[in-house]
Amino acid sequence: MPIVNVRHLTRYRYRRPVTFGEHRIMFRPQESYDQRVIKSRLVIDPEPVELRYVHDVFGNCVAVARFGAPATTLTFESQVRLDHTPTALASDEADLIDASSGSFPFAYDADDMPDLLRSIERQHPDPERTLQRWARTFLRQDGPTGVLEALTAMTRAIHAEFDYAQRLYGAAQPPLETLNSKQGTCRDFAVLMMEAARALGLAARFVSGYVYDSTGPFGAGRVGGGHTHAWVRVYLPSCGWVEFDPTNGIVGNTDLIRVAIVRDPRQATPLSGAYSGASDDFLGMDVDVGVDVERSVVPVLKVA
Repeated sequence: MPIVNVRHLTRYRYRRPVTFGEHRIMFRPQESYDQRVIKSRLVIDPEPVELRYVHDVFGNCVAVARFGAPATTLTFESQVRLDHTPTALASDEADLIDASSGSFPFAYDADDMPDLLRSIERQHPDPERTLQRWARTFLRQDGPTGVLEALTAMTRAIHAEFDYAQRLYGAAQPPLETLNSKQGTCRDFAVLMMEAARALGLAARFVSGYVYDSTGPFGAGRVGGGHTHAWVRVYLPSCGWVEFDPTNGIVGNTDLIRVAIVRDPRQATPLSGAYSGASDDFLGMDVDVGVDVERSVVPVLKVA
């Protein structure tokens, strides 16, 4: 049950003073049974004339800022202290989940389908069924395959067989491109696995947040530290939404801090807004994310 400190800073730089439109900020982690915000502080410079908080259609916390005077920089700094209680899926628990969640061929209960349908719908074309065939390689040919078993194998296959290539900005690439090139960012791997799970008839959602290393500082042992991270949630009957991080091969929410859960990655942009000025006024954007785990100090008894 570690205490985790998250600092997320984004700074926009401009050649001359510009005016700012409304900005929407998704930096605050979700409150749940496995993560509890102890303290949260959002500092914006220049100070907005109005700052309010809303929940979007998925229940994510969004800060909405409006500004007055022009400026040459715009800075957002979020500081969060969080009680994180990860629930890794041990082998015994995994067997129990598979037994309760069924195996392929798979179908959700009719009562759940109206609420899950949009998360099952494919979002990217697959004209030759290339992605669908790849997804089905994780199903056994000699008998039924447990749902969790297949998803765990898929998570670990992406982690082992695909190369991580950092790309801090821009949309996720199409899943077929990721599958063919066998490389991508965390959001590319998340979109690939999300589409593959949907190809198997499963409800999947995109998750944006932070990753850290519970055994070391600043996420040093995890890919995706130093900026926002992305992974997938898949709905399994009897146990709910289970998290899969194909970038790091994580099954369960160990070392993963959720901020936004969405149907499409475009709905999980951490920071969005606009400015009024010339196109060449924009000089660049700096992003710095640090996640630090508070270590408990065990006193050493000295024997005389």
